[in-house]
Amino acid sequence: MAANSLLDVIGNTPSVWLDRLVSARGLEGRILAKLDYLNPGFSKKDRAAKGIVDAAERSGDLAPGQTVVELTSGNMGTGLAIVCALKGYPFVAVMSRGNSVERARMMAALGAEVVLVDQLPGSVPGQVSGGDLAEVDRVAKEIVIERGAFRADQFNHPGNPKAHFETTAPELWSDSDNSLTAFVDFAGSSGTYAGTIAGLKALQPDIRGYVLEPIGAAALSGNPVSQPDHPIQGGGYAMSDLAFMVDTPVDGFLTISGAEARDMTRALAREEGVFAGFSAGANVAAALSLLQGSERGGVVGVVICDSGLKYLSTDLFE
Repeated sequence: MAANSLLDVIGNTPSVWLDRLVSARGLEGRILAKLDYLNPGFSKKDRAAKGIVDAAERSGDLAPGQTVVELTSGNMGTGLAIVCALKGYPFVAVMSRGNSVERARMMAALGAEVVLVDQLPGSVPGQVSGGDLAEVDRVAKEIVIERGAFRADQFNHPGNPKAHFETTAPELWSDSDNSLTAFVDFAGSSGTYAGTIAGLKALQPDIRGYVLEPIGAAALSGNPVSQPDHPIQGGGYAMSDLAFMVDTPVDGFLTISGAEARDMTRALAREEGVFAGFSAGANVAAALSLLQGSERGGVVGVVICDSGLKYLSTDLFE
């Protein structure tokens, strides 16, 4: 049956077993990958974008025709560009120049007004720090005031984790034939982790949840931040006060280097045909690490967060 609009095909993405990757490394257990790079905007953020806008419409926080503004590394902005265009809201995406140029071009093509914010002095292109993100947030707040806009606020709006609680969690559980034993996710806003693990534990309380952070920027686990810059775009902002992590269960913390994430993203493409971005590679590398250790013989769920097409101007696939 044909969908009435693209809004109706967000979510319900396929999942795939990464058995080749696991067996090639001589490990026991399985990894189930939720292919959210096959969402209309090529990322998992389509779910959160729709969830936030739908919730804001229901509450009356978003008026008909009102401008929507949000900071983004590119994925939330793409999702909001699609959702806002189809629902009739002007959308302004505010993004650091440190993020890949494909993201800005895609958002603009989808009708968004894109405001690019210079990185802080000393920041490295392709490596957006928490400080760079704070500067983007400052500009986004100014635009909200100037235009009387609605701030989508992906780091705080409950529509973000709620979307994953209601859709990602039950989809993963069903796709695993109710066999999932753990879930791991690279923390950005933490909406995916918080919503998904809450939903999974509601279905099976024994499922374990793991939060993944970059080496040197593992603030959520309470470690000192020594390396806030890293190439894993869309997360790892070394923020210890993420709203969605309050009262969210965490059974363990993991860390990963940019090089490890890059190598696994390339392996994912070569060995499984999954052409994904940095954070997807990070998630799969973490899942393999869990199968080597505490989750040996288990079934670990991950989200393939976005598409490799968004990184062709970076060194990810050189």
